[in-house]
Parts: sequence; structure tokens; C-alpha cells
Amino acid sequence: MKQQNKFTTGQEQTSQNRAANSGELNFENAEDLLRHDAAQTLVPPDIARRLSESIAQEPAPRQSWWRKLLS
Repeated sequence: MKQQNKFTTGQEQTSQNRAANSGELNFENAEDLLRHDAAQTLVPPDIARRLSESIAQEPAPRQSWWRKLLS
């Protein structure tokens, strides 16, 4: 059984225009939402410094065996 669309083309466009005018944002997936949120959020300088120090202490990732073999 075919699923019927409850909106006509005009109603669907009106709904989309209303969402665009109200400032709502639509994202393709959760990663896009998180990227947008990260771009809008300021990290306090103290936390940014501590994070940078923590990342610098992490060991470099190991190179896989097949990359070692081919390089």
C-alpha cells in the first residue's frame, strides 16, 4: 500500500518558508549539528590551555603494519 503525502506542494513550501523565517536550522545529521554548535560556543581560555597541554602529552598514534611495509 502506498503511503500518501498529507501535505500539498503549497502547504509544504509554506511550512518550509515558515521554518526558514523563524530562524530554525535543519541539519543533515548529528555531526553537522555538533559542528555548528562548536562554532557558536566559546571555550574558556583556561580550559583551552589545559586541553592543549593534555593533547600534547598524548603519544603519537602507532603506524599500522601495512603502512610500515609500504613506506
